[in-house]
Order: sequence, then C-alpha cells, then structure tokens
Amino acid sequence: MASLLQTPHPKERRIIFGNISKPGYAPDIDTYLAHGGYESLKKALTLKPGEIIDMVKAANLRGRGGAGFPAGAKWSFIKYDDGKDHYIVVNGDESEPGTFKDRYILHEDPHQLIEGLAIAAFATNVHLSYIYIRCEFPKAAKIVWNAIKEARAKGFLGKNILGSGFDLDIYVHQGAGAYICGEETSLLESLEGKRPYPRIKPPYFPAVLGLYMKPTIVNNVETICHVKHILAMGPEEYAKMGTPGDGGTRTMCVSGDVVRPGFYELPCGAVTLGELINDVCGGLKPGRTLKAVIPGGSSAKVLRAGEVFKLKVKGPDGQMIDKETPLLDLTMDASTLQAAGTMVGSGGVMIMDDTRDMVWALNNLNQFYAHESCGQCTPCREGSLWMSKVTTRIIDQGARPDDAKNLKNIADNIAGRTICAFGEACSWPTQSFLAKFPDEFEKRVG
Repeated sequence: MASLLQTPHPKERRIIFGNISKPGYAPDIDTYLAHGGYESLKKALTLKPGEIIDMVKAANLRGRGGAGFPAGAKWSFIKYDDGKDHYIVVNGDESEPGTFKDRYILHEDPHQLIEGLAIAAFATNVHLSYIYIRCEFPKAAKIVWNAIKEARAKGFLGKNILGSGFDLDIYVHQGAGAYICGEETSLLESLEGKRPYPRIKPPYFPAVLGLYMKPTIVNNVETICHVKHILAMGPEEYAKMGTPGDGGTRTMCVSGDVVRPGFYELPCGAVTLGELINDVCGGLKPGRTLKAVIPGGSSAKVLRAGEVFKLKVKGPDGQMIDKETPLLDLTMDASTLQAAGTMVGSGGVMIMDDTRDMVWALNNLNQFYAHESCGQCTPCREGSLWMSKVTTRIIDQGARPDDAKNLKNIADNIAGRTICAFGEACSWPTQSFLAKFPDEFEKRVG
C-alpha cells in the first residue's frame, strides 16, 4: 500500500489505481461519480455489443489473473443470440502467494469493478453476474455489497439501466477460501455449492458449459476494471501504453527484500527487472545482493541472479536474431518472461537477497501447495504432500542421500498429469529451485 500513498514513480501510469491514490478518495458512489464514474457505462449503452467486444480486442487486454488469455477473444466465444442464459463471474479469490492487488481494489474502489462488469455484461448479453470473493476478505465482501446497493439505487444496476432496456443484477458470493478456486472451473463448482473440483476441459470450457452448464465468462477483478478505461480513452490509446499483444497497464505486487515493496501500476513492458528493483522499488536493502526473483506469483519458475538468457529480438535488418540478455535486462512483460522460461503470471514479484535460504523457501511453498491441493488427482494429491515431507525433512537435518533426486522425480511426475494447472503450479517451484540452486540442496543432502 505504501507505493500508493507516495508520489507516483515517473514510470507509473495509474489507471486502475488512479482514483485510489488521490487524497481523500472514498469507496462510496458519490465520490466515484464526482471523479467521472459510470460515464463509460453511459457510453457503452449507446454502442452495439459487438462494437464493445471489438474495442476490447483492439486494446489487447490480457487477463490479469495469471493465465493472460486475451479478454476480448474470451468474450467472443459467447454466442450473443443463442437463446441461452449467459453469466459473467468475477474471480476475486486472489490466493496466489505474492499477489495482493485485487483485494485493495475491492476495498478502495468497488464501483470501478461494478462499472466494468456492467459494460462486460452488456457486451455479452449477461443479465445475472456474480463476484466471487474468498471468505478471508470479509470486509471486501461487505464493501462490494454496499456498492452494489448504491449502484442499484442510482439506476446503474437492476431493471432498464439508464433507460436502455438492459437489465443486470450482480451478487457477491463468498467462497470458503481455497487456492484451487482461482482455477475457473473450480470456482464455478464452488459457486454451484459443490466441492471445488476442477472440471475436465474439454468438454467443460466455461464459454460453452460454465455456471449451471450455461455459457459463462470468468475474468479476474483487475481485468474487468480495465474495461471502463478502454471505453474512456479508446482502444488505440490504451493499447499504446503496453507492448504488441499486451496493452494497457499491469499492477506489479512487489514483495521481499527491496526498500520500497508495494503496488506499482506500470504500462506493460515499461520496465526491465533491474529498473523495477533498483529504480521503482529503491533497490535492495542496504549491504545485500540479489539472489533470486520469482516474477509472477509463487507458481512462476524462479530466476537466479547472474543468469543470462538467449532471447529472439529484431536485428537491424528486421530479421530475428539471438541476443544474450542478463537477468536484470529482462523486460517485465508476458512474452519476454515466457522466453526466459518463467511467466508474468499474476504480477506477484518476489525479490530474494543473499540472506535467503532457498531450501527453506522451497519448503515454505511446498507446504502451501500440499495444503491447498483439492485432492481430485492422485499425482497432485500425493505428490504435493510428498514434496512437502521431503523438503521438511531436509531442513530438519534429516536429509537422505537421494532426496534431491527424488524431489525432481516427484515434481516431474506431477506436471502435465493433472486435470487442471495446479499440477504445474506445485511442481514448477521444485523443478526450478533444484535446477537453479543445486548447490544449496547438495550441501543439505550431502
């Protein structure tokens, strides 16, 4: 939160956090209206639904929840006039370790989310929508419920919104607080009152068979908030802020061993990792050196200080060439981090300095994933717990000679063998920590 209470860094472009960072801004509807609230919804209701979807596509808005799927393309999977009920579900579960932006939006600017959701619903012929919030955010749920009541009282929700003939109701649903509910089909199962087991895709793609087996769009809180800004500034201007294929801004949640941790809303691809750490966040703590970075939430593969990557870039003649790129020169965007073998994910950037024990850090993550496995798939249910037991044994000085080898074998037999991406989420930390810091494991295992 500290980053929002100080003067924005010159590289920041506060859109989602634009109002929140203004002195005296409150989460009520009168304050929101005084700052231009619901003007984008008024504009949207004068457009054709297909025009709005085309604008979101042209803006190159990607999902901000972790998967990074293009939002406009996801919306276009819904057939507008198919005679079925359609739903939009907002994923406010936010349980990826290292990620803490959506909760702040829900607390401080809930009407931004409601306006974006109303626009998205109009574009996709949705008349009933849900905002799914984990139960550990009780204050956020209360604030959003109040905002929904305020919006309905002012005519921005309910029957015949602003005289347009469009109807929309929004409800808050509080989940039981499970990491697996960040996966869209698990979230839908939970919303239906069932155990949150991920569905098999195909055939259960939400846009075809989603909530109550009807076409459904699932988007993250931050993603939906961007929609109102696309209409306000126009898709071309919005897209210009980012990189090709990844428009607009992205909120980086920086935690760990930097001087100024916090939220930073930056145009996609505007900074390198080095600029984020040393310029935006004030550098490492005094007297310390960089050891590792997890760039996209705990499930993203770790990067080691001093690494150099071969990346494809355009040469002087326009041809793609290999360029050696040091870790700190990596651009913080989806394509660059993917090429470096990791991902931007949910934007949860965790910085670790030379005081950090990487075996301890991995055990901390393994304990989390073992606790959060839904248990539906045997490789994940048994493997995540097994990895946690092995790393706990190592840090408790009871390591066995083949523990490092066994850890890799377990992780390799989880990834790609489960119904949902939780298998990769729990195995990638183990795979990458062992690959990047083998010396620390060898010392412990002997």
